[in-house]
Parts: sequence; C-alpha cells; structure tokens
Amino acid sequence: MIRATVPQGTTAAKMLASVRREIKMRERVYPRWVEAARMTQANADEELATMRAVLTVLEQVLPLDVNQIELFSRGGRP
Repeated sequence: MIRATVPQGTTAAKMLASVRREIKMRERVYPRWVEAARMTQANADEELATMRAVLTVLEQVLPLDVNQIELFSRGGRP
C-alpha cells in the first residue's frame, strides 16, 4: 500500500476546489491559445479531458482526512 503525504492544512475540499479552478481556467484560456496557434485543438481537448479525469478520480478516492490517502494497494505491502 502506498500512502501519499500532503502538506499540513491541505484538505480534500481545497484539493478539489483547486482542480475545479484549473479546469475553468483551461476552459477559458485554451480556445484563445488554439486560435493563436499556441496549441492544437486536439491537444487542448486531451489536456482538458485529462484534468477532468483527475477531478473524477479525486472525487472518488479522497477521504475526509487527506493525510490518510491510500492511492494503490500492492498485495498488502506498505
């Protein structure tokens, strides 16, 4: 089992809010970047899909106490 260590004071709510803000920022910025040829539409779509997947995973696995996050289980090994 692998445990993640997070900074003191970080909460599940703060982590989720941060990811949601990042998604909203990308939704605003990426269309301009695509228009300015700073990134392709395909790359913008992939990046947004990836960040949305991160949010989905966090929503499913984050316990109330993020200091106890167990990301993976490896046959009972610590």
